[in-house]
Amino acid sequence: MPSGGIVILDYGSQYTQLIARRIRAMNVFSQIVRCDAAEAEVLANSPKGIILSGGPSSVFEPGAPVLPEKLWDWNLPVLGICYGMHLLCRDLGAEVARAGRAEYGHATVKTFDHVLFSGTPKSQKVWMSHGDNVVPGATGFEVIATSENTEVAAFSYPERRAVGVQFHPEVHHTTHGADILRNFLFEFCECEPTWSVGSIVSQLVEEMREQIGDKRVICAVSGGVDSSVAAALLDRAIGKNLFCVFVDNGFLRVGEREGVVELLGAQLKAHLEVVDARARFLARLAGVTDPETKRKQIGNLFIEIFEEVSQANGPFAFLAQGTLYPDRIESSSTVGPSATIKTHHNVGGLPDDMEFELIEPLALLFKDEVREIGLELGLPREQLRRHPFPGPGLAVRILGDVTEEKLEMVRQADQLFIEALHEFGLYDDVWQALAVLLPVRSVGVMGDARTYGHPVVLRAVSSTDGMTADSVDLSGEFLREVSNRIINTVDGINRVVYDVTSKPPGTIEWE
Repeated sequence: MPSGGIVILDYGSQYTQLIARRIRAMNVFSQIVRCDAAEAEVLANSPKGIILSGGPSSVFEPGAPVLPEKLWDWNLPVLGICYGMHLLCRDLGAEVARAGRAEYGHATVKTFDHVLFSGTPKSQKVWMSHGDNVVPGATGFEVIATSENTEVAAFSYPERRAVGVQFHPEVHHTTHGADILRNFLFEFCECEPTWSVGSIVSQLVEEMREQIGDKRVICAVSGGVDSSVAAALLDRAIGKNLFCVFVDNGFLRVGEREGVVELLGAQLKAHLEVVDARARFLARLAGVTDPETKRKQIGNLFIEIFEEVSQANGPFAFLAQGTLYPDRIESSSTVGPSATIKTHHNVGGLPDDMEFELIEPLALLFKDEVREIGLELGLPREQLRRHPFPGPGLAVRILGDVTEEKLEMVRQADQLFIEALHEFGLYDDVWQALAVLLPVRSVGVMGDARTYGHPVVLRAVSSTDGMTADSVDLSGEFLREVSNRIINTVDGINRVVYDVTSKPPGTIEWE
């Protein structure tokens, strides 16, 4: 790992990795460690500064995470965000109190002259999420921003080179958040912008070579961006010791299997094994309606199949996957004490007793970083532009039980939606688009006859990293055209609706 970057102590915020992503976008190396990490781990790469993330805790809760015991001995600039700010203020002698009214969502702050806000307006929109407040008036503190509901929206404590913000500068809802982080990096910490995609590739290749040695790796590939980039990295790192496996689980989009074989066969030196397991997956999900159970059953069966392939072609010491950080942070508490949102089949859905050691070269990266790495590795741009597609596939886009009939309905609806986005020149303006089949029916009329069919939900969102997302404002003309195509083409669907929910509070996928 390069030296001279930023260490982020993770107190469990769902946005912690966004901080790292924003910093890397400024060409500064950033590393996330647990808030209770040992001093040697925190200082291993000679950081230039420390950021304390937000988190779900309150400083008043018994057993809530605390500051590192030797934080001030490190003599580094420190930025506290939300909960991290509360910890700093309390430790430095300020009072933290329960807020009279919790503050969540958009707010406007008034900033005062301070280097942290250099180049930003005196009034700016930010994203708040807190139930505690810092009380002004403590010795040595300077209030550098305030809002209607929060007297101390940001503070400075010059003696310790400490600053804190009550809001979240890492989310895109904070309009000048990137400028605030940039000021901390280059004015407070005097970082050098030496981090690049090229250095990420070289670093990941070297790390994998060191971890794997001369052992063999079985790699799960789906043809999506994440697994393709992971396979390409491993192909560069270990060559002939890589054995790629594509499992057709029956939950794929139209033409997916054929496209995977064509793409990876042309790109990789490694062997590609195709396993037809459609009947097995459908049987495994028979009668299963709970989304968490679906994901775990799918994850378990994937591992069973990889173990069977291993017995026939092994031995293999490692199982490689294209898991990204949004998968991990939603599935489990991976770095700090974060909340579980949903279990992704390739993270929390994996069995504890599998015979492989897991290797995930992309596990601390976001989708946009992975796309850049793919370009660096020479993967086709059109492949890297594809929308994300979940590992469990269409199984988690069918609410309720999964049947062949429902799979065919949602598969056709998905194809028509994606084709229309391409046709209208909208595909690249959308981060992810999908169709969801609901487990209810509604009355309709087609050709003067009564129908009793399923509604399908269309969803299209914009995002940069998958951690937050907004619905895309597709025109009424476009939605009516897609609705007509689906209803007139797909047997069993007689109603189309559009989902305008953002993330949060919703997630991008419905299950």
